[in-house]
Amino acid sequence: MADIKTRVQRLDPNVSAIDVKGLASGTNNVYEALAVISKRANRLQVDIKEELKAKLEEFEVVSDTIEEIQENKEQIEISKFYERLPNPALIATYEYLNGGLQYRDRDEDLDQ
Repeated sequence: MADIKTRVQRLDPNVSAIDVKGLASGTNNVYEALAVISKRANRLQVDIKEELKAKLEEFEVVSDTIEEIQENKEQIEISKFYERLPNPALIATYEYLNGGLQYRDRDEDLDQ
């Protein structure tokens, strides 16, 4: 899987209207399309959170006192970058509409 940050940097983080008929074109059902997008958005959220946590752990300083708080400019820049990323639901919707998601219907798999 490609790096999430590099794939979504060109995406507009603002919400825009989407044609519902176009959304349902892949599954022929709006609710199934939303379920696919929702599951992908949840997975993206987990991946982004793990990636951010791993990057911030590099800056982690273990100390015995709470009073010693150090600011690290690199850590602040990383945090700001992740805050500016589009919402995982927007990323998942973009992937779905551009054919970047592969999915299958479990009911059809059981019938076979």
